[in-house]
Formats: sequence, C-alpha cells, structure tokens
Amino acid sequence: MKRMLLHSCCGPCSTAVIEVLKNDYDLTIFYYNPNIDTDEEYKHRLAEQIRYCQQVGIKVVEEGYNPEEFYSKVQGLENEKEGGARCSVCFKLRLLRTARKAKEEGYDCFGTTLTVSPHKNAESINGIGKFIEFEEGIEFVEGNYKKKDGYKKSIELSKQYNLYRQNYCGCKFSKER
Repeated sequence: MKRMLLHSCCGPCSTAVIEVLKNDYDLTIFYYNPNIDTDEEYKHRLAEQIRYCQQVGIKVVEEGYNPEEFYSKVQGLENEKEGGARCSVCFKLRLLRTARKAKEEGYDCFGTTLTVSPHKNAESINGIGKFIEFEEGIEFVEGNYKKKDGYKKSIELSKQYNLYRQNYCGCKFSKER
C-alpha cells in the first residue's frame, strides 16, 4: 500500500477524504496552514484535526504556524476576489510544502483535502498539484472529493464526531468577504 502525505486544511474537510482514501493508502495527515488568520483559530482547527484523527487511527504531522509566510506570498493580492489569484498562490504554497515534506520523509505520494469544499476549484487545485508533481518528482494524487456527495458526507461526519466547523476558509480575506 502506498504511503500518502495528505495535506489537510481542517478536521471537517479531512473526514470525507479520509473515508475515500483510507482503504487504498497508508495515510498521514499533514497540517500546514499559514493562511489561517489568528493563532487562536489555528490552534482550534489543529486540535480538532488531531482529535478526529486519533478517533479514526490516522497520524497527524503539524508543520507549525507561520502566517508571515502566507502574507509575504500574497502581498499585492489582498483585494483579489475569493477563489482568484490569491487563493491559487495559497494553494501552491501549501501543496509545495506538502510535496517537499512527503519527499523528505519517504512518502510515495501526496494529496490534499482542499477539493472537498464546494467553494474550491478542484480543477485548479489538481493542476497546481500536477505541476508540483512534475517540479518536485513526487506523485500527486488528484481528487475532487466533493463529488458523490463528499461535501455532504463531510458535514454528516463532522456532526457525528462533534467537530468544530468554521464558516470561512481561514485567511482574514475570506473572513471579510
């Protein structure tokens, strides 16, 4: 079974994706989200991710919280619409770090939970992942996890596990919109 480092933005989004992938991959969740707007929110989401993963037997690796990294990458894109160029830069930042970590740690492939959200463009995210696969030399597993009621399933699983569900992506720009 291939070992996958799966980038996760939060516990609720990871639920349905883990359900889809757990029988085909030896999963480890990679929690790397410098885009989250406050330290408190970051820690709350991380705690929920860990709590859920402990219940389903999935390891979590955290990269640490460094919002300055996010803000330096999106400088000049602050006024972009949600889903636009700022988001693409953010996706690339997080997927590139995931790919490099996966390669360093000897994983076979990497992926992301981001495409479970109906607010995220799976084609764009998968394109970024495939580009990084080519650049970094490690397989990216494409997915559009909102299909087949994946997002609905994530809501149901979040309720089942009593997970905190935030109402914005994570960055201050998505919160303000």
